[in-house]
Amino acid sequence: MDIVLEIFDTFALDRIYAEIVPATSVSVAKQALKDAAANVTFSNLPSAYEYHPSNQFFQLQPSSWAYMSAWPRDNIYRQGISLFLITWIFGLLVYLFCASLSYVFVFDKTTFQHPKFLKNQIRMEILQTMRALPVMSLFTLPFFLAEVRGYGKLYDATADGPGMWYNFLQFPLFIGFTDFCIYWIHRWLHCPAVYKALHKPHHKWIMPTPYASHAFHPLDGYLQSVPYHVFPFIFPLQKFAYIGLFAFINFWTVFIHDGEYVSTSPIVNGAACHTMHHLYFNYNYGQFTTLWDRLGGSYRKPNEELFRRETKMAKEEWEKQVKEMETVVKEVEGDDDRVYGAEGEKKTQ
Repeated sequence: MDIVLEIFDTFALDRIYAEIVPATSVSVAKQALKDAAANVTFSNLPSAYEYHPSNQFFQLQPSSWAYMSAWPRDNIYRQGISLFLITWIFGLLVYLFCASLSYVFVFDKTTFQHPKFLKNQIRMEILQTMRALPVMSLFTLPFFLAEVRGYGKLYDATADGPGMWYNFLQFPLFIGFTDFCIYWIHRWLHCPAVYKALHKPHHKWIMPTPYASHAFHPLDGYLQSVPYHVFPFIFPLQKFAYIGLFAFINFWTVFIHDGEYVSTSPIVNGAACHTMHHLYFNYNYGQFTTLWDRLGGSYRKPNEELFRRETKMAKEEWEKQVKEMETVVKEVEGDDDRVYGAEGEKKTQ
């Protein structure tokens, strides 16, 4: 996150903090502007802050604004506020961008006609996400703050890490570690008391759209993200690989909710597997693979009909899904309080 923070500091936050929390010494600000005009470095300014690049691949030399705030870039309060806002606002924009692309170009709009598609569902999915993200960002903040202050095992150059071989190993290691942890967290979230308190909001969406990808109870969403944040404190992780993996996680989370059943792989936990989870609740808890579901006895192979367009949205398939789903809902939740369909008819079991 130090790379991301440096980019935001350079192009936006330095000036914002200089305006909101100006340096107490006016001479510092005046000297910074004078040195900027003279095109010299700021290392001799009467300020405690010294610029250290976040990585070896590119440097963003700070402008004079970086030296004009009482809260320099390495101030822990400034870092905390910045990371919270970046995680929340930028996370929301990435969610809306990825989910909207998937909705426009991938999502099968025939899903709107499914008998278990909710009234105003997309609007509710987006609103639930918007309510959850600031709370999830606040819970995540300690991890990001610890990372930028050097407490994790993030490294920059290959020479700083275990070796060239690890540059390749870190990716399957990250996927394997997080897949294992999320499986057990997700399965625990389906314990009856925990489910009703935390996980039920995400299962409101029986036939999810891409906008359901981040529509969680905030504590539920945070708990399932913890393995991603714990990983770089246990295992080394290259900084740019870290950023790339988090982009991949956002893409994958949208992908498994997009309703387009591309992968029939018995190994990959794709959209079809995750649809089985939303329909029938107690199967396919994994995030990336089916490995732990198979070992834990919770794997359910997606219906073959899902992979053929002529049967995927057929009335017969829907009726079969609805019949079993209603039985499972009664066992897991009791009365179904969802409001389905265009007319908003409330269905109770």
